[in-house]
Amino acid sequence: MVAVPVASVAADTSRVVDLDEVVVVAQPKENLRLRRQPLSSTVFTDKEMQRLGVHSLSRLSYYVPSFVVPAYGSRFTSSIYVRGIGSRSGDPAMGVYFDNIPLVNKSTYNRHFYMLDRVDVLRGPQGTLYGMNTEGGIVRMYSKNPMKYQGTDVSVSIGTGMAATTEVAHYHRPSNNFAFSAAAFYSGQRGFFDNTNLGEKADLSNEAGGRMRFVFTPNSRLTFDLTSDYQYVNQNAFPYGEYNSETGDFADPSTTFMNGYRRQMVNAGLSISYKWDALLLSLATGYQFLDDMMQMDQDYLPADYMRLEQMQKLNVLTQEVTLRSAGNGRWQHTSGAFFSYQWLRTDGPVYFGEAMNKQILSSMGMPPTVASAMTLTDNYVPGEFKTPQLNVGVYHESNFSIADRLMLTLGLRYDHQRVKINYDSYSHFLLGLNMPPRPAVSSHFRSVMQGGTAESYDQLLPKFALTYRISDDGSNVYATVSKGFRAGGYNLQMFSDIFKSEQSALGMKLMQLMKGDMTLTHTDAEYDNINRTITYKPEVSWNYELGAHLNLFGGKLHADASVYYTRISNQQLSVMAGNYGYGRMMVNAGKSSSCGVELALRGKAAADRLAWSATYSYTRSTFSQYSDSVKAADGSGNVLRNYEGNCVPFVPNHTFSVVADYSFMLSRDGFVKAITVGADVAGNGETYWDVANENSQKFYALLGAHVQFDLGKATVNIWGRNLTDTKYNTFLVNSSVDRVQRSFAQRGNPLQVGLDLSMHF
Repeated sequence: MVAVPVASVAADTSRVVDLDEVVVVAQPKENLRLRRQPLSSTVFTDKEMQRLGVHSLSRLSYYVPSFVVPAYGSRFTSSIYVRGIGSRSGDPAMGVYFDNIPLVNKSTYNRHFYMLDRVDVLRGPQGTLYGMNTEGGIVRMYSKNPMKYQGTDVSVSIGTGMAATTEVAHYHRPSNNFAFSAAAFYSGQRGFFDNTNLGEKADLSNEAGGRMRFVFTPNSRLTFDLTSDYQYVNQNAFPYGEYNSETGDFADPSTTFMNGYRRQMVNAGLSISYKWDALLLSLATGYQFLDDMMQMDQDYLPADYMRLEQMQKLNVLTQEVTLRSAGNGRWQHTSGAFFSYQWLRTDGPVYFGEAMNKQILSSMGMPPTVASAMTLTDNYVPGEFKTPQLNVGVYHESNFSIADRLMLTLGLRYDHQRVKINYDSYSHFLLGLNMPPRPAVSSHFRSVMQGGTAESYDQLLPKFALTYRISDDGSNVYATVSKGFRAGGYNLQMFSDIFKSEQSALGMKLMQLMKGDMTLTHTDAEYDNINRTITYKPEVSWNYELGAHLNLFGGKLHADASVYYTRISNQQLSVMAGNYGYGRMMVNAGKSSSCGVELALRGKAAADRLAWSATYSYTRSTFSQYSDSVKAADGSGNVLRNYEGNCVPFVPNHTFSVVADYSFMLSRDGFVKAITVGADVAGNGETYWDVANENSQKFYALLGAHVQFDLGKATVNIWGRNLTDTKYNTFLVNSSVDRVQRSFAQRGNPLQVGLDLSMHF
């Protein structure tokens, strides 16, 4: 990251400072700045994000060690992988906060970043203070506080792919006790990938939103802070094309219909704080609303096998109360309680097309003459699922100065989670038989599933840490042991898999169906089996970490380093459905371990004209216990396959980044005050796409550059990304829906160039 100069430093020296000291943000839970805490963290300021073109978590992750957020082709998907923890589906491994309000559901994570003041990324379990789904860490986003920042900001950006973004924000403080801000944005692109079957761009996108913030301080002790944010997106999505792993050739997307995602969401929060001389009381009330619709051609082929429509309506209420010390005594402490309740309704109809219907008929074991006279139409699986979720937590953390330079951290949280599902789903198709001279007949088949189940989980989340301050400049070393967990839940997509397997197993019962309509019901034992199949338990991890925050060479270089070892049990994995033989589901399939090294350097040189940063991480995440039943290659049955020692999929073995900016200072009276030339390179790999480690993305790097002109109240930034036009995949999935093993990949964006204009007045 690019450091911020210290005004008091002489012109012939160069120093860097902790960025969280430059952009001071009120923290309701923490007493110490990040680099003085026993954890790994990265901080970004607004200026850095502007220079690097950061408008999303995916883009931000290029510059954070051990932190990967792949671009999966839509705002819907927000898979996060941290230190080997994470998965394609289920609950997230990383928590996200916006202005100290938690975003509970991961469908709200993948948002457009705009007019932010600061973003923090904390790695390693943060469960003691932040609870469930912070097993890998948390991301904290902050908007600019109008009490401290006033004026109007305007930003306009254009780029290849007909990409255009406009952002505007106004910050006003009409009195010493009241301030407000208003911001809005629009962002869109025509895209880069063509759907050859439909003749349209497969990644066309339009999104817009607005944000308001009001801050009221009736006196020096009491503060009210109200934030509301709305975002809307409508996009063509999931531009997955067939990929030949042997030759590396890509094919353009070619689907039966256009994949798409539409979403509107509201996030609002009220924070109230009251400060005594030695204590700070914080109350944070949050509300999230989401209404979205996803359409996906699940086979990614021109032939019509399967398509999915998923519509979510989400309401979430959160409440947190925190009391922490506010002084500088030898005992610093934080205590609190947290409550959240999520109402989520999901409608997820799956439609089987003509190609799939023919495949189902051919698998029923009917004589060829009979099968050729049969037709299967109107085949679909509607479903309504209500999955409310309750979370309650109480916590305490203390920092004790047990010696002049030694600090002990002890923390403990009790977390209670209750998840529930009520499902109302059925399978339907119309079966026709036309065998002259007999009259043609047709009958309706219906298989009904109506039921529900609930589970409760309790967790104790401790934290132990020692921090030793090496010198008076803040350098320290630390050791931490902490526990994290990821919430349990339900596999909604399993219902269509179960119904399809039932259809394929009907066999000679079809002759009974020819005599009239048939409705299939399920026994209590079958419902028990269904409930076990759709349920997965929380994932639990223990993290052991050694690290250091060093200020070297008289403050000219900041170095942050850590080594860690993590054990994961009840690991949540996305696997093939063994009981029913079709589709994927989340299971607690095994155990894994992850070890790694993280390094981040940041410095300035040449009288503060050169600012640079570098990051590197190595992650070795492997299964220590995991086996699964898979179909034999010759189709003779199932065989047991052991994946012990294989790498966990979707986790890069290496990540790195280097960023450098050199500024040429010109005349202050001239039209151009300064010119900054910068370059950055970021890369990761090798990344495996499956548990068998048969498909992978090799290591790759992306080169970027920019030239920025400082015009005083305006800056012009000319930039380029992926300048070498590197070909790479951000996601790959294997499919054999047409009984041919194929791979489909999401390609990374090609070479892009553009121009940004930013103004402040």
